[in-house]
Amino acid sequence: MLERLAEADDPKIREAAQKTLAVDDDLRRKREGAPNEAEGAVPTGPPVLQRTLFDTHNTLQLPGDQVRAEGEDPVLDGTVNRAYNLLGLTFTFFKEVYGRRSIDDANLPLDATVHYRRKYNNALWDGEAMIFGDGDGLVFNDFTFDPAVVAHEMTHGVTQYTAGLVYKGETGALNESISDVFGSLVKQFSRGQNAEEADWLIGAGLFTPLIHGQALRSMRAPGTAFTDDRVWPGGDPQPDHMDKYQEMDLDHGGVHINSGIPNHAFYLIATRIGGFAWEKAGQIWYDALTSGEVTANATFRQFAQATVEATKKRFGQGLELEAVLKAWSHVGVNGNNHG
Repeated sequence: MLERLAEADDPKIREAAQKTLAVDDDLRRKREGAPNEAEGAVPTGPPVLQRTLFDTHNTLQLPGDQVRAEGEDPVLDGTVNRAYNLLGLTFTFFKEVYGRRSIDDANLPLDATVHYRRKYNNALWDGEAMIFGDGDGLVFNDFTFDPAVVAHEMTHGVTQYTAGLVYKGETGALNESISDVFGSLVKQFSRGQNAEEADWLIGAGLFTPLIHGQALRSMRAPGTAFTDDRVWPGGDPQPDHMDKYQEMDLDHGGVHINSGIPNHAFYLIATRIGGFAWEKAGQIWYDALTSGEVTANATFRQFAQATVEATKKRFGQGLELEAVLKAWSHVGVNGNNHG
C-alpha cells in the first residue's frame, strides 16, 4: 500500500510514503539476516518478561534513548506506555495460551522503539526488535493505537524463530497472515471476545478521519476494510479466494495483499468452531507453525496441509477437522491450486 501512497497526488502524502519505503527496505534486509530457532535458542526455565522501550525522538538513530524498562512506572508519553502494555499483553497471551516463553521460546527480551523517524507510516519487526512510527497525521495515526498491530509485529518474531518463512510472494503472504491471525487473537483475548463478537480487523483506528476506511485489513471480509483511493486505487485490494490471487512486483510480491486468502480461511474456521478462537482455531495454527513441517518456502497449500495434520493430531476427526477442510476449500486452497 505504501507503494501506491508514494504515487499519491497529495505531495505531503507522497513524500512521507517515499521516505518510509526507503527506510523499510533497509530494515527488512536486516530482518532477513537475523537468527532463527535453528541457530541456537533453547527453551529453558520459566517465562520471564523483560521489556525495554526506546525513543529515537523522530530520528533514524536506532534503538534510541531508553525511556522505560521492565517494572518501571508509566511515563508521560502515551505511545511509550501503550507499546509497553501491549508487548506485555502479547507475551502473556503466548505464555498462558500456548506455553511459549517470549518470541523465541527462550525468554528473548522484548525491545521496542517508538517515535521512529518523522511521520513514519509503518510498524515492523526488524529481526531483533519492534519499531513503531507515529504516522503522518494525514493517512495514518500512531501505529500503537491497535493492539492487533503490536501483536502482529511481535508474531513476526515468533514466525522467524519457528518456520522462518521467507518474506516474498505466497510465502511472504502466509507470513503476514500468521501475524494477522495472532494479532487478532491477542486483541480478542484482551477483550474476552468469542469468535462471533470479534471485529476481525487489523489496524482498526490507524486511519485518520481524512481517510474512508475502518482498518487496514478485514479477516471477516477481505477487500472491504477501506474504500479510499488515496490508500489504494479502487479501495482495499485484498482477495478472499485463490482465483483472485495477485501476482505483482509491489509489496514483496503482494505479501500484504494476498494474505487475505489464508486470513479468511482462519476466520471461517474460528467462527464455524465457535467459542474463543484462540482455544481451538488458534491452537491449530500454533501447532502447525511449530510442528517443524512448515518449511521456510511453504505455500498456502502446504500450510493448509500442516493445519489439517495438526487438527487430526489434537482434535481427531470431528467438527474441528470438518471446519478446517471446508474453510481451505472455500478459499480455493486445495491439491490443484497455486503452488
